[in-house]
Amino acid sequence: MTLHSARQRERMPNLFALTWPIFIELALHMLMGIVDTYMLGQYDDNAVAAVGVVNQLNNTMNLLFTVVGAGTTILIARKLGAGDRSGVPRFAASALTMNLVFGLLVSILLLSTGRPILRVMGLQDELMPYAVPYLNLTGGLIFVQALLLTASAGLKSHGLTRQVMLVSVFMNVIHVLGNYIALHGFLGIPVYGVQGVAVSTVCSRAVGFILMLVLLLRVLDHKPAWSDYIRLRVQHMKELLGIGIPSAGEQLSYNISQLVITGFIATLGVTAMITRVYTFHIIYLITLFSLAIAQGTQILVARLIGAQDRDGAYRVGFRSLAFGIGISLIMAGFYNLIGGMLLGLFTDNQEVIALGRKLLLLAFLLEPGRAFNLILISALRAAGDVRYPVYVGIVFMWGLAVPSAYLFGIHLDMGLYGILSAFVVDEWVRGILMAYRWRKRKWAALQQTGVPAAS
Repeated sequence: MTLHSARQRERMPNLFALTWPIFIELALHMLMGIVDTYMLGQYDDNAVAAVGVVNQLNNTMNLLFTVVGAGTTILIARKLGAGDRSGVPRFAASALTMNLVFGLLVSILLLSTGRPILRVMGLQDELMPYAVPYLNLTGGLIFVQALLLTASAGLKSHGLTRQVMLVSVFMNVIHVLGNYIALHGFLGIPVYGVQGVAVSTVCSRAVGFILMLVLLLRVLDHKPAWSDYIRLRVQHMKELLGIGIPSAGEQLSYNISQLVITGFIATLGVTAMITRVYTFHIIYLITLFSLAIAQGTQILVARLIGAQDRDGAYRVGFRSLAFGIGISLIMAGFYNLIGGMLLGLFTDNQEVIALGRKLLLLAFLLEPGRAFNLILISALRAAGDVRYPVYVGIVFMWGLAVPSAYLFGIHLDMGLYGILSAFVVDEWVRGILMAYRWRKRKWAALQQTGVPAAS
């Protein structure tokens, strides 16, 4: 290892320091979805249904912004690892401008075609008075979310995950208070209902973006010039899209395959659908740990790749995997111990609770396999091997996961247990392929285009 690499590694944050704030941030995001549903439910059940559909549409559009966001985290981290701090401000400016352009285009699309899209999604006429105003505000100003995501990616690439978490906490406080005022009124402020909730959502995002942008500008060696924001550099665009498009493509394929499998579950009846919602919420609490470790691993590996320390990157990948598997097993055990109690908080239906506890046992197999995929795919992306996970994902999600879910769950009449068993098979097969790819180190031979000379 070179002296340069050694010095870079001395400044590397450790995995735990990166990971625990990311976990809190992800958990808060999940919690806020639950809180939103609860607060709207106290106001009007129709509002819950309408906002749920609009948020599904907005979340799909957010995938476009992750194209730039994913590339931003990895490429800035590589530059920092290479000691090219002077090139970071210009690159950060390009990323912000790109996502602003994407965000404005999506905002225009949602404002001009929002109502027809909602009709295509099957939204009933009686829900339109709730959905359209909410979409006009949250969708029309969705470019704020694009900017927020980019600024957050820039901070995370510098290892400032704790600062991102603190801003997220502040955003959530603003959001909850805003929701309360919108739905119940306060000190003479009238009740604005769903429109008020939309304003609360957009305002919390705007405040979050401003705070993160201020923090990002402070951590940069120098502030970007205005011309850096205005002038989009072709090289920067190629680098960002080269990582971001495959990353978003794999996630899109996964989301669509899950929608198809959800259709299978719907044929099993109401009990299966209810059990799926409650049980998958609990299982997702385990997945959050692997997601956080994966994001931390991505930052560390990108830094080490930038420092030309491929041996260090290799070790970090497998150390993170071991850590992720261990945490997954521990948390699977914990949630199995309290699973009956948690399910009892959601429902008193004993059939749902019994099936849910049976499904939770599969978490011992499912979550370690998922840790393989989440952590090593993030490591491969950070190392520049972005296409392999996409190819494997598309082939096995559609060639194994979907057919197996139908075979086990529907054809063999194993129900929801069979469908979750298909997830286990899929995660482990793909996970083993990712581990083999990482161990063979083909990524080490790839040309590292993420750390170009400052342009």
